[in-house]
Amino acid sequence: MTTDDTLLALRGVDKVFPGVKALNGVDFTLRKGEIHALLGENGAGKSTLIKVMTGVYRRDGGQIVLDGAEISPANTGEAQDLGISTVYQEVNLLPNLSVAQNLYLGREPMRFGLIHWRKMNRDARELLAGYDLDIDVTAPLTTYSVAIQQLIAIARGVAMSAKVLILDEPTASLDADEVASLFNIMRELRDKGIGIVFVTHFLDQVYAVCDRITILRNGTLVGEYEAATLTQQQLVSHMLGKELEKAVHAKVDHAEEQNREKLLEVNSASSEVLQPLNVSVSAGQVVGLAGLLGSGRTELCRLVFGLDAVKEGEVKLSGNPVKFTNTRQAVLAGMGLCPEDRKRDGIFGPMSIRENMVMALQNKRGWWRYIPMKKQRELAEHYVKALKIATSDIEKPINQLSGGNQQKVILARWLAAEPRLLLLDEPTRGIDVGAHAEIIQLIRKLCEDGLGLLVASSELEELVEFADKVVVMRDRRKVAEVSGSDISQQNIMQAIAGQ
Repeated sequence: MTTDDTLLALRGVDKVFPGVKALNGVDFTLRKGEIHALLGENGAGKSTLIKVMTGVYRRDGGQIVLDGAEISPANTGEAQDLGISTVYQEVNLLPNLSVAQNLYLGREPMRFGLIHWRKMNRDARELLAGYDLDIDVTAPLTTYSVAIQQLIAIARGVAMSAKVLILDEPTASLDADEVASLFNIMRELRDKGIGIVFVTHFLDQVYAVCDRITILRNGTLVGEYEAATLTQQQLVSHMLGKELEKAVHAKVDHAEEQNREKLLEVNSASSEVLQPLNVSVSAGQVVGLAGLLGSGRTELCRLVFGLDAVKEGEVKLSGNPVKFTNTRQAVLAGMGLCPEDRKRDGIFGPMSIRENMVMALQNKRGWWRYIPMKKQRELAEHYVKALKIATSDIEKPINQLSGGNQQKVILARWLAAEPRLLLLDEPTRGIDVGAHAEIIQLIRKLCEDGLGLLVASSELEELVEFADKVVVMRDRRKVAEVSGSDISQQNIMQAIAGQ
């Protein structure tokens, strides 16, 4: 490709927030008919750069050029009119409206001053046929899976703009087949001359579909690279600014496990959706939960924490049978849960980092024993430093943080409550490689301090890296358990596949 192929160019872009320079002289070039990965750790500036491109933020310096003309979109509507659309990880459509209404919202075909419903539905079917989607366009959006909703959002974005399509973590909630289908659509759009900006934390997906890679770090440009010539090790090093070291984790073997206190025992326990199973976690032990989406990993965490009722069998903590009727009882018993969907179930978005951090401790103490503000600030400042949470102010709303930093705040919330058993459901989902490494390191340290951890993860490589024992789930039941030297990706995958 030559410079004549340039579709969108950002040159020397600055963005300043109070106390923080989020973007410092950043350049970015998107060419016609390419898929361009925008990568960096959480807090590197990716989201800010996208929001500058799409008019959510006004830049404080530099220029944006689209098709050779300088632009300054004041809002997302202006950006869409110019030809720039964004599809986010959380599909930004209206679930109560039909598929067709979502596709043509704000630009409905009219006849005699009224919406021409028949034409809109017909046009919607024809539009989605181009994405190999044959669905009832009159049905509510919520009728369909997240993967189909993603394709509907992409179809809407392309139909509205058809120049630049920004995909922000579009694969985070998709399975392997759905990801493959999305990639086929992306390649077809690329072949039609559309420029696609692809933000993801799955590095293997970058190499599967991307032509070029731009890396940001701390709000500055690290470099732009051809995907075909940049190794994954080099990519990680550029993102972190250093070589990523592989730490060695000493596994807790079976004999040693028998000599440790059993923090958790699930004895033939079941719920309305979970088949009877046995699981145990000892002090200082990390037990991994492996399996495909819907295998029962999350359901087991919910059962242990008291979110789902025990139908048969029993759950014991430190040798004592428990039957929680609310989550506060689980917290008082010394447990904590970092949920799979941190945005929906983990964070209180408009509340500050400090308020989010002290939530579990305040719940444990009781709302009538208020934690003094000085103590709250001390706790928040301590964990911001200890967990390397990137923020200029503990009073900043948590929804202004990147995904990895939000995850660290949730971990800090539970650490402040001093649990003995911590349940982590997909603790590294949706976060970058740097924050991923830090959270893995934190899991190891918590284990060394005597905490018991039950960790559900779809990342087999990380389970192999830190787990002392791996429980394999399939069809809402436990199908295997591997430990010690038997823990390998191959053995786990064979168990998942039923071999």
